[in-house]
Amino acid sequence: MKNFLVKTIANAGALAVAVWLLDKITLTGDSTFKKIWTLLLVALVFGIVNFLVKPIVKVLTFPLFILTLGLITLVVNALMLMLTSWLADKLDLSFHVEGFWTAVLGGLIISVVSWALNVVLPEGD
Repeated sequence: MKNFLVKTIANAGALAVAVWLLDKITLTGDSTFKKIWTLLLVALVFGIVNFLVKPIVKVLTFPLFILTLGLITLVVNALMLMLTSWLADKLDLSFHVEGFWTAVLGGLIISVVSWALNVVLPEGD
């Protein structure tokens, strides 16, 4: 359970960096508390999408992983971010990613920041 919490916090931090760096990834709220709460909920949705959907997509696109030497990972990460944005809209969370190329860049930022935070944050069971 602690590991799940650490990964969710790392995802929230990575999403916050992407929102901060990219104008076309937006997170709105009335107060700082509401923005943080929304960010944590979006990080939870993002984690669930990556846990449930991403492995299926990776298996289905395995030949493309080989053909592109793994560069298709950028597209898969962008699609996961766009799916998270769509689900956030359906769940009435104020998080939006505007456009595919923004999602590609956002997915790259989120991957790098999330990796760095997972290195720094404690690993637990």
